[in-house]
Amino acid sequence: MDTDLDRALDRLTAAPPHPGLAGLEAAVFARIDAERRADIGSPLRLGVLAAIGAITMGVASVGVSTAPTRSASTLSPFDPSSPLAPSTLLASVR
Repeated sequence: MDTDLDRALDRLTAAPPHPGLAGLEAAVFARIDAERRADIGSPLRLGVLAAIGAITMGVASVGVSTAPTRSASTLSPFDPSSPLAPSTLLASVR
């Protein structure tokens, strides 16, 4: 296997260019120009769609609310009346 980079680059330089590369640049620029003309209203449509989405999300987050539920008390080992307090665990009979 030939891994010498200099020889590989020399062979690539000596090779004739591909015939399809002659009109490639003009074709790319023509396609970019055609896409730009076709999407002239796209930024406006995208902005309107983003605004509608933001309003919908805002209304959905505020409009959908439930009655406040009572949260369950959490057990904490540092609460003085907790059954998990170290003093109650050490004083209990096993």
